[in-house]
Amino acid sequence: MINLNDLTFEQLTAQVAEWGYSQFHATQLWHGLYRDLAQSADDLTEIKPSLKEKLAADTTLSTFTTLSDLESQDGDTRKFLLGCSDGQSIETVIMRYTGRRDRPEDTRRYTACISSQAGCAMGCVFCATGQMGFMRHLTPGEIVGQILFVERLLRAQGASLRNIVLMGMGEPLHNYDNTLQAIDILTDQRGLGLGARHITLSTVGLPDGIRRLADENRLVNLAVSLHGATDAERQKLVPPAKRWPLAVLLDACRYYSEQRRRRIFFEWTLIAYENDTAEQAHALGQLLEGMDAHINVIPLNPTDGYGGRPSDPQRVKDFQAVLASYKLPSTVRQRRGIDIAAGCGQLRQRLSQ
Repeated sequence: MINLNDLTFEQLTAQVAEWGYSQFHATQLWHGLYRDLAQSADDLTEIKPSLKEKLAADTTLSTFTTLSDLESQDGDTRKFLLGCSDGQSIETVIMRYTGRRDRPEDTRRYTACISSQAGCAMGCVFCATGQMGFMRHLTPGEIVGQILFVERLLRAQGASLRNIVLMGMGEPLHNYDNTLQAIDILTDQRGLGLGARHITLSTVGLPDGIRRLADENRLVNLAVSLHGATDAERQKLVPPAKRWPLAVLLDACRYYSEQRRRRIFFEWTLIAYENDTAEQAHALGQLLEGMDAHINVIPLNPTDGYGGRPSDPQRVKDFQAVLASYKLPSTVRQRRGIDIAAGCGQLRQRLSQ
């Protein structure tokens, strides 16, 4: 069976042509999938009957079973455990952000945090997904399918999706081809037409993938997880750092910046009295000084498999003050959905919290 959500427009057109139908019919089908958000061949009401029969017999779409649906107490974060066709499961999060009070039309901005793998092979010690290990890569259609799932929910509320962050389960650059094919499908202007600049891909720091992103001139935003500014500190938290030391990673990041002329966002999970010290802040400032960089600092979110504590507000401010002395801007990431384990580093396969 062919999963239609795995295919780019060009691949879909070629497949439809192989069945004896023109590009006109391929475009109709694409519109049905990504404008009308069809969930089965029965929903493709504009398609020629003979093609519809072919689709029903030989193709499938990415649909999930909702195994769990949790909403945070503040009502701004909702997390879903979605069952895949092979029995594997992944987590997807919808976050609502409130805009300025003087602009009521901005009061509902939605971001989807989606997964690129079931589990993760990177093994970051403070991350619940890393603690569970790696199951498999998601297909392009399974990555796309999460956004279609979110869009259907939001459309029913009269809302729409604005931003996508690939910060859910998995390492996107470990699943490079499938992840970037999914992004091509999501950003195709003939369908969903989501803006590439509203998509952020977060990586633990795979240098070859970062260089490939630069060479392919991808327009998505890049976020690189550092968490330590010396090899010794980083390797305690991020096992891949043993294979790719900071010198190699930062060389790839500088190459990306030079090729793309774009800012890189660096993620820093602040763990009390471990990597929130003045020494680490100065080391980070020296590491990134002169780069077009922005640091997102994230007080640690709790997980069952790690005993560290989040930095208190004063230590966060002190850390940022040191960064500012190196002319490095930083933002404290909002901690969202902690009560339902939907925050950064908390996603894993489970039916209850």
